[in-house]
Parts: sequence; structure tokens; C-alpha cells
Amino acid sequence: MPDATAWVMALAAMLAGAAIGSFIGTALVRLPEGRSVLAGRSACDACAVPIAARDLIPLVSWLMLRGQCRQCGAPIGVWQPVAEITGAVIGGASVLLAPEGLALPAMLFGWQLLLLGLVDAQHLWLPRPLTALLAASGAGLAAWHGWQEASLAPVVTAAAGGALGFVMLWGVARGYRMLRGREGMGGGDPPLLGAIGLWLGPMGAIGTVIGASLLGLAAALVMLLVRRPVAADTALPLGTLMAAAGWAIFLVAGSG
Repeated sequence: MPDATAWVMALAAMLAGAAIGSFIGTALVRLPEGRSVLAGRSACDACAVPIAARDLIPLVSWLMLRGQCRQCGAPIGVWQPVAEITGAVIGGASVLLAPEGLALPAMLFGWQLLLLGLVDAQHLWLPRPLTALLAASGAGLAAWHGWQEASLAPVVTAAAGGALGFVMLWGVARGYRMLRGREGMGGGDPPLLGAIGLWLGPMGAIGTVIGASLLGLAAALVMLLVRRPVAADTALPLGTLMAAAGWAIFLVAGSG
């Protein structure tokens, strides 16, 4: 059972995660519009009035304002508190559950996947620069492990996972297109699985596909239970499902 120090660190990580989740919530609005997520003050998307510091407290401000802009009353999307809560959960769970020495990498991996997963859930879109950043950080972690161990094995394992992850989904997408004459998978999904494979290695990449498939089946079952139509061509955000499965695998097993 975690000791008091671990719980204090988990609380600090949750606060940091909520703040990062707030940034992610802003990015969810700006990225699809082609706006910079780093430049400019936070402002209401409806009235463009800058948001005061008192209204930027993660989750608390959204609750106090009842999900509305203080100035014009425009609704603040529910994705904002979702990003903040999930960011906090990732921080706390990384400290308490990640393998020894991997709490910080688990946070970095989780927060990157959170942004990619939420963008895909909203827009069925996986921005390539974000996927490239995920891949680069996975390669960097492998290089760090290789330097610590004075071995190329972590780098080779990461490279194998990245290659296998990309090729698996690329092959499925190409085969589907040849058989059906149309796209059956988003073009960003193979690179995302490749990036996840750099973090998790070959077995982790395979586990991510299996986990995402199970999550997809669960989502389809829920849709049926609430009487939403489900057909063979119903679009599900595969990137979101892979993000959830991949982070869960890292939290349990660590890097490849």
C-alpha cells in the first residue's frame, strides 16, 4: 500500500495534471481551427473577452460558472472539465500505479495520449505533429533506458514495436481498401500505433490493438443498449481506443 509520501506526490501530480488538462481543453478548441495553442491569452471563443485568472482554476471555475462564460453566458464545452479530470487522474494514477521509476514517463505518455484521444473522439482526426511528438518522446525514453543499461536492447525493442505497430494497421487499411474499394481506417491510425509501439515494444503494440478492439466492442454494446444505431460502417475513434488501451498497458507493464 502506498505510504503517506506517495499520496502527497500523487496529489501534487493530480494538481499538475488538472492544469495540463486545462491546457488540453484549450487545445481541443484551437487545433481544429488552425490556431496556436501556445500563443495568446485564454479568451472566450464567443465574445473574445480575455478570461481572468479566477476563472482559470481547473474544474472549480467551470463548476462555479455553471459551464458558462462570465461575460456573455456562452456555454463552455463539457470537454473542458473532462480533459481536466482525466489529466488529474493520469497524474495521480501514474504516481500510485506505474512501475518503479516510471511515474514521470507514465504521465508524459498519458497526457500526450489524452490530447490525441480527445481530438480523435471529437473530430476523428489525429494531428501528425502530435503523433510525431509522441513517437519522439518514446524513442527518447528508449534511448535513455539504453544509456542507463549500456545496451542497445531498449532501442532495438522500441524500434521493433514502432515498426510492427505501423505495419499492422497499415496492412489492415490497405487490405480493406483493396477488398472494399474505399477507406476503412483513418490515415492517422497506423502512425499513432507506431508511436505507441515505440513506447511499449512489439508485445505492447499487439496488446494495444487487442485492448482497443475490446473497448470498441464494449462501446458498440453500450450504443446498442441505449438504442443508438450501429452498422458495419459506424465510425468509432480508433485512435481514442488505442490511446486508452496503450496507456493502461504502460501503467501495468511499463515500456517494452
